[in-house]
Amino acid sequence: MWVILGLIAIIATFINLYMYATGKDYKLAMAMGLSFTALTLCAENSLIANWVKVEDWTALLDVVPTMEKSLWILTIISILLNITPILLDCKKKK
Repeated sequence: MWVILGLIAIIATFINLYMYATGKDYKLAMAMGLSFTALTLCAENSLIANWVKVEDWTALLDVVPTMEKSLWILTIISILLNITPILLDCKKKK
């Protein structure tokens, strides 16, 4: 599930940037990109919680250290890409 939500977040982010570049209202796409990023993180957390419930320590030891770093980096990139249009608008107005 987190893969699907992550792909939707990526697509919404690119739609956000495209809409800004073409001069259209991008705020809904920005909200969708950030929302699906949050849902992706929730889905990943649910997956990890299920592994803890069934005591799948091998999966946790194998996946969690790498995924933790990846999710931090990808979340920061998603936030920066989604707020880029707002930052550029503020820069234009100055």
